[in-house]
Amino acid sequence: MEHNNSYSASYAAAGVDITAGYKAVELMKKHIARTRNAGCLDDVGGFGGCFSLPIAGMEEPVLVSGTDGCGTKVKLAILMDKHDTIGIDAVAMCVNDIICCGAKPLFFLDYIACGKNYPEKIAEIVSGVAEGCVQSGAALIGGETAEHPGMMPAEDYDLAGFAVGIVDKKKILDNTRMAEGDVVIALPSTGIHSNGFSLCRKVFNIDNNDPQLYLPREELGGKTIAESLLIPTKIYVKAVLALLEQVDVKGISHITGGGFYENIPRAIPDGLCAVIDKSAIRVLPIFDLIASFGNIPERDMYNTYNMGVGMSIVVPAAQAEKALCVLKENGEDAYIIGHIEKGEEKVVLR
Repeated sequence: MEHNNSYSASYAAAGVDITAGYKAVELMKKHIARTRNAGCLDDVGGFGGCFSLPIAGMEEPVLVSGTDGCGTKVKLAILMDKHDTIGIDAVAMCVNDIICCGAKPLFFLDYIACGKNYPEKIAEIVSGVAEGCVQSGAALIGGETAEHPGMMPAEDYDLAGFAVGIVDKKKILDNTRMAEGDVVIALPSTGIHSNGFSLCRKVFNIDNNDPQLYLPREELGGKTIAESLLIPTKIYVKAVLALLEQVDVKGISHITGGGFYENIPRAIPDGLCAVIDKSAIRVLPIFDLIASFGNIPERDMYNTYNMGVGMSIVVPAAQAEKALCVLKENGEDAYIIGHIEKGEEKVVLR
């Protein structure tokens, strides 16, 4: 589409190139097209994204929404000049939250603020957003890119997103049914995901682009620290939705900022406690490096990072093996890390 009449020399002199925005939209359309599903009603470029709700068979459909960003992980993407995976993080942080209610993601919108609109870079960012949407089954139905000259350097940007899902009211996860003896299952993470990067930046001197970031390390399987930190957040949607169809899931926690101590209690009712066996946790090497480089106490690590557990799920003990099988069939090497017992602390690591 041509926009020959939409060029403002005065606005361009102030630092905003309207035509760059149009070019970015044209470049990203092929990525957005990958995410379209039966609910999409219009094309990109209008004032709002329209979506037809799939409510057939639901008695009381409930919309579940979530919004988040990638935190200062974006800083590392900018330093490495690698922008095609950070969008996966933006989607993951939203859709992984809404499935904790039992909701199926429907659609996603992104927001990119940048110092200067480089169309190819913006399209690269959106390619990652589209990949995250494909992985979660959500349609990318809209978004916004805004140039902020004078507020941020030309090469900088920030990325955030917003997701909406749907669940029948009677199927919203209800942790009041949780009971002593239930089992806590871990879904492995791919790394630190999108949380704790402010601490990582300090520990690894990221803001000064320390050369150690780019040295291959044996304990990281030959990857560099920078590469390991930039691995995108894992999206658990399809595996969890399959589990919800076959197992009596009583609670789900997305392990994000605040680690075990903040996130697991959000799915535990008063009077019960999730007892986590630390020796069972498959701690990833990147977390050992963070602890050793920064001399970070163990409790602070578990209070900041996922430590290799991206999501925890509580199921009845009698269905634990079935749950593990279902998750494995859907690509998750899940394993048991604890159990539920009576207590007031909601989470204890032993």
